[in-house]
Amino acid sequence: MLIGLLYPPSIFRLSRIELKEKMLIEKYIEVRTQTERLCAPLHKEDYIPQAVNYASPPKWHLAHTAWFFEDMILKDYLPGYAVYDARFSKLFNSYYQSIGVPAARSDRGIITRPTVEEVYTYRKHVDDHMKVLLNSDISENVKEFVILGLNHEQQHQELLITDLKYVFGLNTTWPVYDKNCNYLASESGDSGSTTIPEGIYEIGYSGDNFCFDNELNRHKVYLQSYEISNSLVTNGEYMAFINDGGYLTFSPWLGEGWEWIQSEKIRHPLYWHMVDGTWHTYTLAGLIPIDLDSPMSHISYYEAEAFARWKGARLPTEFEWEVAADKFSWGARWEWTSSAYASYPNFRIREGALGEYNAKFMVNQMVLRGASIASGTNHSRSTYRNFFHPEIRPIFPVYCSTVSIYIK
Repeated sequence: MLIGLLYPPSIFRLSRIELKEKMLIEKYIEVRTQTERLCAPLHKEDYIPQAVNYASPPKWHLAHTAWFFEDMILKDYLPGYAVYDARFSKLFNSYYQSIGVPAARSDRGIITRPTVEEVYTYRKHVDDHMKVLLNSDISENVKEFVILGLNHEQQHQELLITDLKYVFGLNTTWPVYDKNCNYLASESGDSGSTTIPEGIYEIGYSGDNFCFDNELNRHKVYLQSYEISNSLVTNGEYMAFINDGGYLTFSPWLGEGWEWIQSEKIRHPLYWHMVDGTWHTYTLAGLIPIDLDSPMSHISYYEAEAFARWKGARLPTEFEWEVAADKFSWGARWEWTSSAYASYPNFRIREGALGEYNAKFMVNQMVLRGASIASGTNHSRSTYRNFFHPEIRPIFPVYCSTVSIYIK
């Protein structure tokens, strides 16, 4: 049963002081092993396909996460390290222009060589040398890089599952990844809404645990009073939107959203299929009837915005979401907000290639908050900022936080 393997103990809720007393190498092995566990149910043929240019094959995720440790850490900090294959620096570089021009993102599915077996050999080569490094006397700076690399790999674990579902979801035989694991949340939360009073609130990460640089710096924002839903939007609520002609009527849609659903001929959420007069959804456990009471997922920002308008509400800003999140146990799905992805006050881009990790994407994308059911447990902190283009649907988002249009 795979589901027990998907949620390893939280490994980054350790202060920098505690890390001095822990064996970072154990944390490294734990995360790296988890990535390969996620691939255990796959057949060789599953490792290769790339359905769209913003998704990547499992083999590429396996190789890229090894490349990250090799290029970002081993080359600079392990004396005498010899790279496994110099050609991999281009082949498995995702987007780091300061390291070199990466291979085209859209071509990841045609990388039939190196083979799957060699990618696993590459990972072992990197792991063997990382263990040597981690067993030596390393600086606090190197520790920080390793911790970032492990969080990076956890992000790719979620992306691996997300991208795999997209490929499988295009196959009308509805492949089963694991019959015991459908990656769907079952609880939508409490009914009603909560009023957040007008005031000045602090936003952003504070503390000694890990966070990404886009969660810094903590700063104050002013919020007017607002009401926010206590629960996730359910499949049944969204089906009412569809049945009311939600995809056929312009009025609730943003202009670009309307153009998008028209050009792509979209009439329902991703993975929904009408079978014998009944709506079903594709999951990684196979095709199942839609549970009307379960939380809605796999919709774009455009769809979330249209549903909100149809409901007589609006999407929350990321700041409204963060303040309200302290009162709820949200986190089963990524939640679209109405905030464009941008830097916080006094944000500074770090030097070197790692400065490209988040900063270069701060344009034309929308912020999601929360976490996916496929996320690592330590990636659900209230300050975590995810971001995607507004038409993206394969991620595990749900529009779940309705905010009243009016201000009390």
